[in-house]
Amino acid sequence: MKFLCVPCDSPMKLQTVGPPDRGSLSIVYSCPECGYEIAMLTNAYETQAVQSLGVRIGPETSREASADAGAGCPFASMIPATEDAQRGQVGEPAPVRWTAAAEARLAKVPAFVRPMAKAGIERYARDNGCSEVDEKILEAAREFFGM
Repeated sequence: MKFLCVPCDSPMKLQTVGPPDRGSLSIVYSCPECGYEIAMLTNAYETQAVQSLGVRIGPETSREASADAGAGCPFASMIPATEDAQRGQVGEPAPVRWTAAAEARLAKVPAFVRPMAKAGIERYARDNGCSEVDEKILEAAREFFGM
């Protein structure tokens, strides 16, 4: 996908990527010919939806930059999010247990978004050092994602 400057019909250049702040991500592009800028701002839910697919969004570290064959790509900072992948190993994330009460609440989420919601909640739990999803984690994740 490319962003084009409408007046100049030139490809826009990536200027800045703002790291997720409470789940929101900002990206700024500018036209190299006329300087016109556009910005994209995702909300916490949109950012969470991408992260639930196993993509980490944010600035790359120098180790990731040197290992990345796609340098120059505006999405080069998006890499698999598991800790094993960050160490260069492919593997499944650590399993997260669900309490019966948490599973009952998850069952109330519409079926078409339930897998994405479950993955996002489990990731939130792991990122916060929890190996079990209970109602307290559900409430914290709900607040974090702005739901």
